[in-house]
Amino acid sequence: MAKQDLSSQMLKGILQGCLLMLISDEPMYGYSISQALTQFGFQDVPKGTVYPLLINMEKKGLITGKMQPSKEGPKRKYYYITANGVQEKKQFINQWHTLSSSVNSLIHKRSEDDESR
Repeated sequence: MAKQDLSSQMLKGILQGCLLMLISDEPMYGYSISQALTQFGFQDVPKGTVYPLLINMEKKGLITGKMQPSKEGPKRKYYYITANGVQEKKQFINQWHTLSSSVNSLIHKRSEDDESR
């Protein structure tokens, strides 16, 4: 697997967890999800990444989409988290805590080693 493929796959996994967290707070539509991601520092995520991920998450039964009227124009598809999505979100959060703790520990150790040289 190429380096670019790996980072892309990692990002998709992380984004899925982030989308589940956002949608669990309140039902959201695609553009509002992209805006929320930007507010949390994911401004470099292409809009073309979010929509396929939402479709995939819907196929997996993690979220469900419902068309609803919009005050600003045509109907929008709002996404709601499912019971499976809630479980997946909890699992993501637990895995993230473990992973980030391990990576931070390694970085801290390496920077201490670099300073002592």
